Amino acid sequence: MIAVTGANGQLGSAFRRLLGADTVPLTRADLDLSDVGSIAAVLDEVRPSTLINCAAYTAVDRAEDDASTARTVNADAVGEMARWTARAGARFVTFSTDYVFDGTKRGPYVESDPTRPINVYGATKRQGEIAALEADPQALVVRTSWVLSGTHPNFVATMVHLARERTLKVVDDQRGHPTLVDDLAPATLEAIRAGATGVLHLANAGVTTWYGLAREAVALAGLDPARIEPCTTDEYPTRAARPRNSVLESERIAELGLRPMPHYRSGLARIVAELVPDRS
Repeated sequence: MIAVTGANGQLGSAFRRLLGADTVPLTRADLDLSDVGSIAAVLDEVRPSTLINCAAYTAVDRAEDDASTARTVNADAVGEMARWTARAGARFVTFSTDYVFDGTKRGPYVESDPTRPINVYGATKRQGEIAALEADPQALVVRTSWVLSGTHPNFVATMVHLARERTLKVVDDQRGHPTLVDDLAPATLEAIRAGATGVLHLANAGVTTWYGLAREAVALAGLDPARIEPCTTDEYPTRAARPRNSVLESERIAELGLRPMPHYRSGLARIVAELVPDRS
C-alpha cells in the first residue's frame, strides 16, 4: 500500500491519478506536518509499505519571516516520517528542490555537487534531505524544479491569467527545467521500482528562463507573447533570494537504468489547455 502525503497538492494529485485505488491519500486534514508529534500515530494506523511525501512548506518569500514553521514542515516532519519508515521497514520518498543550491555554478547541478542554499526555504529543504537520509538510509530524496500542472495554481497559470489583462515583466536571468507533475510522478515510481536510494535529480529535459517559459505558455493560450517582456532579477526584487542557475541534471539516471524524462514542451500545451479550456 502506498500512502501519499500532500494528496490534494499538485504532485500529490498526480500520484493519486496515476495510482488510483492503490494509494491512500493523506491530506493536511489527515496528516498535518506542522504537528510533528502526531505523525507516528497516523502512520501506525495507515501502515503503508511505501510513503511518498509530497507535502511541504513552499511559500518561498513568506518563509523568510516564518522560518520556524518552514523548518518544522520541511525538516522536522520529514525526519519523523523517515524514522517511522525505518522502524516499519517501509520505503520512504520525499521531494526536495533546486533551491538547495546557490545558483552560481556555470554548468548543471548534479547529485554530488555541494549544496549552499541562499534562502530559508532552500535551507529547510536541505535540512529535510539530511534528516530523511540520517533517519532512514534507504530513503529516496528526489530533487526537482519549477513544478507545473494543469490542475493547480502555479507560475504558468498566473502568467496566462495576468497576460489576458496587461503586459508583464518577467525575469530572464534565472534558468531552470520546468517539470510537469504528470511526468515527475511516473519517473519517481520508476526510480522506486529500480531500488533507488539517496539523492536523485528528476526534472523534465529542456532549459529555459521564467521569461521564456511565460512567453511559451502565453502563446499556447492564444495570447500575444509580446505581452511578456524581459527583466533582470535586480529589477524584480523578492523577499527571498533566488538562484540564477537552477539547472538540474543527473549523474545517476544511467546507473539506475532509468529513462530520461521528456522535454517539458511535450506536455506544456496540454497543461495550458487544461488551465485555459476556453481560450476565447
